[in-house]
Amino acid sequence: MHPDPASLIDDFQAFERSLALRTAIELDLFTHIAAGKVTAGSLSAETKTSERGVQALCDFLTVRGHLQKKGARYSLTLNARLYLARDSPAYFGSAAKFLAGDATVKAFLQLGKAVKRGGASRQNIPGANGAHWVEFARSMSRLAEPVAEFAAAALSLDAARPLRVLDIAAGHGLYGLAIAAHYPRAQIFAMDSAPVLKVARANARERGLARHFHPLPGDALKARFGGPYDMVLTANFAHHLDVRNNVKLFKKSRAALRPGGCFVLLDFVPNEDRVSPSADAAFSLTLLATTASGNVYTFKEYGRMLRAAGFGRVRRLSNKGYGRWIIIAQ
Repeated sequence: MHPDPASLIDDFQAFERSLALRTAIELDLFTHIAAGKVTAGSLSAETKTSERGVQALCDFLTVRGHLQKKGARYSLTLNARLYLARDSPAYFGSAAKFLAGDATVKAFLQLGKAVKRGGASRQNIPGANGAHWVEFARSMSRLAEPVAEFAAAALSLDAARPLRVLDIAAGHGLYGLAIAAHYPRAQIFAMDSAPVLKVARANARERGLARHFHPLPGDALKARFGGPYDMVLTANFAHHLDVRNNVKLFKKSRAALRPGGCFVLLDFVPNEDRVSPSADAAFSLTLLATTASGNVYTFKEYGRMLRAAGFGRVRRLSNKGYGRWIIIAQ
């Protein structure tokens, strides 16, 4: 193996790639190109930007493989056409508003301090601003849809039985709504802040599932859960909490279940080496930069927390490449 500084330089400049994509999405460049505005001049007029500026941005996106260029004309690559043009049913460009949004970028600019502290300071936690989670609910739903569909199908429940589901920190609501779509006798009780639940309710109406959706405004660590429920579901929430608060959450969830009910957790779950799978393992740095004490937890660590909360059998389903693991505790 020979030394090669190129990869280091690429990493040094990685922020340029994410911010260029975010800017292009904010300007709707991919949508305009799909609609036939394919030169720097026509894109400049459409977006009310300078021709020099839009050309530099489009040329950079071409170098990065998001656009193609022939002469003075730009066209979309397959990925850009599928995922970054708004008229595509697979569009998820809105995710850039959250993943590369100002709050997240600001938090990472303070990463050195987070490394020293072992977590982000209160003023650098994006979630301290309620609007941040409303943006999450609006922007990340398209990315969540295939994972939610996979998870609902993987649960293999009896579709003939009534099913009361508490969806903790429901966000956009898609994980609970996918269960309602798969199991027609399911009723979903979604807990989150009132502004976030407005987004989830809109998603329920859009999918024709409004009569299955019941908002429960409240803080998952403080509010009463009610019940009993056949299932308590939490997706992408436990990683925001430390071990003590997770055990507290899991105990509350167990108390809200009917006898024989199950607790379902969806999240990133790294292997014991904590460096694989790469996406699960790398997410720990995001949590260091953006939360006070959140972390990614291994299956063994979740097992210990769930048993400390009084659960018995704990098992994990294969994620089949969908990027989240499903842990079920009876």
